[in-house]
Formats: sequence, C-alpha cells, structure tokens
Amino acid sequence: MTSVGLLYPGHSAEDDYPRIEVLLDSDIRLPVFHTDMGEDAHRVDALLEMGSAARLEAGVAELRLAGAESVMWACTSGSFVRGWDGAHEQTRQLARAAGLPASSTSFAFAHAVQALGAGRVAIAATYPEDITASFADFLRAAGIEVSATRASGIVTAAEVSTWEREQVLELARAGDHPDAEAVLLPDTALHTVAHLEELEEALGKPVLTANQVTVWEGLRLADRHAWAQGLGTLFARPEDRVQSGPEDWQ
Repeated sequence: MTSVGLLYPGHSAEDDYPRIEVLLDSDIRLPVFHTDMGEDAHRVDALLEMGSAARLEAGVAELRLAGAESVMWACTSGSFVRGWDGAHEQTRQLARAAGLPASSTSFAFAHAVQALGAGRVAIAATYPEDITASFADFLRAAGIEVSATRASGIVTAAEVSTWEREQVLELARAGDHPDAEAVLLPDTALHTVAHLEELEEALGKPVLTANQVTVWEGLRLADRHAWAQGLGTLFARPEDRVQSGPEDWQ
C-alpha cells in the first residue's frame, strides 16, 4: 500500500481526494489532515499565515501515525505567495518536521506541466488579480511560459467550494488561450475531479487542477506510478499521451 499524507487548510473541496482514491482503484490511500487556516482570505498576509511552519507542523505527528510515505501541503496560494525561494523553504521545513519527502501544490503544478511537455499554459483562477499574478510569476520562475491569466476575484475558499460543474467549465473556457498547451485551475478549494474528462474534452487539451496534481506529486515523491481513467491526461498511460501529444492539441 502507498499512502500520501495531505495537509489541507480548513474544509472546502477535500472530498475530491476520496473520489481520486476510487478512480485509482488500487492500494493507494490519501489520508487528509486538516490544518488551521486562520482567516479564510485570498490575501497575501492571510495566505502567508495560513502556510506558516507552525500551522503545517501541527498536523505532522498525526500524518506520520497514518503511515504516510510522502506529505503534500495541499494548498496552492498558501505556497506560491511566498515566491519561488520561499516556497522551497516552506517544503524543506515541512520535510524536516515530517521526516518524509514533502512538496506543495504549487510545485506539483510546475512538475506536472513539465511532465506533460507543455511549455505554454493558461491560468484559469478563482483568485483575485494580484494572487493570480503571483501564481503566474511562480510558474515563470519554473521556466514555464504563461500565455494568459484569468482571475475571478473570489476572496474566500468557502465561496469557491460552492461552485458547481457549469461554473467550473465556464472558468476553464474563459481562461483558455489558443497558444496554451494546457490550462491550469489552481485552487484546491475548487471541486474539479468529477469534471476532469469533460474539461479536457471541452478545451481539446490537457487540464491540470489543484487536487489532481497534488495527488500526482505525492505519488511521484513516494516513487509510485499510477494510471487511471477519469483523472485526465496527467494520469493517462505514457503510450496514450504519445497518441494525443501537444501537436494534436492545437
């Protein structure tokens, strides 16, 4: 059995993770441990506090008892808001506290884009403009070209968690760009796993979403390969990706 421990701020769209477990249909387990998010706000000061070492380390002991082989800070804005170097330091501190390989959803996006060979992406975000711009800067620091950004201006994770299928699809369509080889939906508070296949069909290209890439990154850290239908191109077998590579997405 492979267990990826997920540190998730508050309560919003964490039910995406049991859905992923079912779709993986294997011995992979994704235990979720809720961290105290403090103030629910997509605002720089609140996000910095949300991802503080003290808040993350509070969930580490329980995570180790669950037999986790890797640990993920399942929050995008609470990591990239620190910038490229600050996000690295955040995961280093988490790895030391847990005694396990650690990463965050921000790095999961960067690594997933690279794994798909997509050099240009579009961002379709629920965040305010300034937070969306910070994510674009983070991706550029990873060597990824950002073709377009779409900010929805939503301040709280609580509101984002209420979005349903049609709102998610509309966000992805609005955020897409003809030059983008993949579209990124970065908020872990947004329910997306049930819509991954429909999102990719609608856009005709890979779609990466926060809870999806978080699990993929945790499995990568645990040196576990997993393929599954219903979880998008990222979880497709390599031979299937070759048949529908970037040259076919345009």
